[in-house]
Amino acid sequence: MRLRLVPEVTTFDFFKHAKLTFGASVLAMILAILAWVVIGLNFGIDFRGGTTIRTESVQAVDVSAYRAALGPLGLGDVTITEVFDPSFGAERNVAMIRIQAQDGQESVAADTVAMVEQALQAIAPSITFPSVESVGPKVSGELIFTALMAVGASLVAILFYIWLRFEWQFSVGAVVALFHDVILTIGLFSVLQIRFDLATIAALLTIIGYSINDTVVIFDRLRENLIKFRKRDLRDVMNLSVNETLSRTVMTSGTTLLALIALLVLGGDVIRGFVFAITWGIIVGTYSSVFVAKNIVLFLGVNREDKPTDKGNQFAGIDA
Repeated sequence: MRLRLVPEVTTFDFFKHAKLTFGASVLAMILAILAWVVIGLNFGIDFRGGTTIRTESVQAVDVSAYRAALGPLGLGDVTITEVFDPSFGAERNVAMIRIQAQDGQESVAADTVAMVEQALQAIAPSITFPSVESVGPKVSGELIFTALMAVGASLVAILFYIWLRFEWQFSVGAVVALFHDVILTIGLFSVLQIRFDLATIAALLTIIGYSINDTVVIFDRLRENLIKFRKRDLRDVMNLSVNETLSRTVMTSGTTLLALIALLVLGGDVIRGFVFAITWGIIVGTYSSVFVAKNIVLFLGVNREDKPTDKGNQFAGIDA
């Protein structure tokens, strides 16, 4: 007996409220952009600059104790990560402490670093500080530019790939859906003031990859059905395609979310922002594959005349 979250055959009308769902998506994107502009993002050390302190001690690293010791210092964004390495002996316990630059300073001041060292030595007398490194605003600005270039380049590459694989209408729909996912994710981070750092950029790129995969699966079925049902209305063919892939979509997203929720609850503070971004991205990406990408394709229309019986367009023979 197989577990079925979705019946084998479904006949949901995903375009019954197309104007409402698409309008809600447009409104959500506008609000997300406004939140981004008005509230701003809570940039982490990667983008604001700061200081990284490497610690070593005979005692085991207690991240919660370290954080409690540094809390009264009022240092703002502090990230504490235990470093694991098979080459380390039992007496060598290493941690990385990252402290954001204070307002108006290039990096954390020397007296602040001294206070951090004193606070940690109070709870771990054997602790030493082998290295102290700072990231200035110039490097942080370069990281922001590089991150934007990475996201932009991925969207352009996907636009080109979908155009080759399907038709230009499909590529526009897919990229608009990806913009939708990225903007809503950034907007949510702005509203909730969750730390936005390089790990979040990695999460955004992961969301883009997952969302486009879900969209391509439905597009592939749509292309097959456009050949099979040439005289059927485009809206009906799109509805059929989404229903036929619904079980796969729900199972894939559902099982992925199970793992992500476990990481969100048990993974700790270090990866919580990264996992939260992907969790939200899976949900909004699944939504956009159906209610954004398909609405764009439906609005633009598809040329169904003289369509080959085995491929979707003249470029579809490219195996990518």
